[in-house]
Amino acid sequence: MHRDQPEVFPERYAHSGTVVRGDGRRRGLRVGLGGPVGSGKTATVAALCGALRDEVSIGVVTNDIYTREDAEFLLRAAVLPAERITAVETGACPHTAIRDDISANLEAVEDLEDSVGPLDLILVESGGDNLTATFSKGLVDAQIFVIDVAGGDDIPRKGGPGVTTADLLVVNKTDLAPYVGADLDRMARDAAAQRGDLPVVFTSVKREGGIEPVAAWVAERLAAWSALPA
Repeated sequence: MHRDQPEVFPERYAHSGTVVRGDGRRRGLRVGLGGPVGSGKTATVAALCGALRDEVSIGVVTNDIYTREDAEFLLRAAVLPAERITAVETGACPHTAIRDDISANLEAVEDLEDSVGPLDLILVESGGDNLTATFSKGLVDAQIFVIDVAGGDDIPRKGGPGVTTADLLVVNKTDLAPYVGADLDRMARDAAAQRGDLPVVFTSVKREGGIEPVAAWVAERLAAWSALPA
């Protein structure tokens, strides 16, 4: 219902696709991370920060329904200075804050850039959601969707907008496959059938080197973003 209506934002906000902020400064690339509860979204954010923070200026916005648990996890892990991590309490279905009424997230992104900017990269993590989670194009420039093998090797076959349309699909926790009876070859075939040419990464982000293919993909997007004329 909401998706058929035009998205209108306050003048302050820089819409996705616009390289320059409302104040004339170049804005950072915004990458959304969605996926089911427990798939490893926060672990992916933490690992990306660890892999890229020495090369680029990063900020993080997390979303939880009634808590700031994901932001607090990142703060405890010291993946970034505290002032670069902020949280949005959605108070409702996570879809609302990342796809329908995105004003709270847009404000959090803008506030981060105002306070610690300029930023090269802003990671926006959704609260735990199902396979229908997608980000508004007014909020992010690219979307990563994270699933894990423990959730069932039929997830790619089931599809859903998160699986089929995300710019990058991450199949996480592949090290658990032998213990949960997951067929990784089947998952790869099903993901390819659902996604066509869109990329898929099979990995375990908590393992040494596990974040590298995801970080390489983000680095490619950053390079393309930086090449866009202001």
